[in-house]
Amino acid sequence: MSETSIFESSTTQNKVSDSGIKKRIGLIATGLVGGSLVALYAVAGPFVAPALRKVCLPFVPATSAQVENVLRVLQSRSGSLVDIGSGDGRIVIAAAKTGFRAAGFELNPWLVWYSRYSAWREGVHRSTSFHISDLWKVSFAQYSNVVIFGVPQMMDQLEDKLERELQSSAKVVACRFPFPTWVPDATAGEGIDTVWVYKAETFKSRCGTGTQQTVTPPSFKQSHDTDSNAVS
Repeated sequence: MSETSIFESSTTQNKVSDSGIKKRIGLIATGLVGGSLVALYAVAGPFVAPALRKVCLPFVPATSAQVENVLRVLQSRSGSLVDIGSGDGRIVIAAAKTGFRAAGFELNPWLVWYSRYSAWREGVHRSTSFHISDLWKVSFAQYSNVVIFGVPQMMDQLEDKLERELQSSAKVVACRFPFPTWVPDATAGEGIDTVWVYKAETFKSRCGTGTQQTVTPPSFKQSHDTDSNAVS
C-alpha cells in the first residue's frame, strides 16, 4: 500500500473519530441543558404557577409582630385553627405552641415541605398538619379559628365561601387586608401588622338580614391588662 493510501486512510479514520467525539459532546451538552431546564422548572414552577391563576396568593412571610397580634386576638380561644395560605408555616407552628390543633393549606409544595420540617424541628409536628391544596377546593367548616393572609382581589370571594362554610361559633382573623363588607369586631396592631377580627355569628347574622352595620371596632391595647373577654 502506498504512503498516499495510508495517509488517506488515516485521515478518514481521524475524521470519523472526531465526528464521534463531537456527537458524544453534543449529546452530553443536550443532556446537561435539558436537565438544567427540568431542575429550573421543578424549583421555579411551584412559585410561578400560583401567579398564573385567576387570584394570586403570593408568599410574603408574616412579621413577628403580625404573628404576635394573631395570637393575642385568639388568646382566649381554643380548638382547631387553620391558616389559609400558610406559607412557611410560622402561624401554624406558633398557634400549635399555644395549644391549638393547627393546620395550614398552601399551594406551593416547597413551602409545605419546609413547614413540615419546621414543625418537626420545633417539636409540634403531632399537633400540626400541612396540606398542598387550592383553598377554593377545600371546606373550612371543621375549623373554629381561621387565619388568612389574603390579597384584595380574593377577599370578596372568600367572604362568600366562609359565610357558607363556617359555624356561628367560629372566628376569622384577616392579616394585611380586611374583608370588603364585613364589619370587624376588633382590630389589633398598626400599619402592615394590623389584624382584623371577625366573629362568624356577626357576619352570618348580618348576611341573613341583608343589612350592614356601621360599627367602630375596638382596638386591642398593647399593655398586658387587655381584657381577654374582648377577644373571645
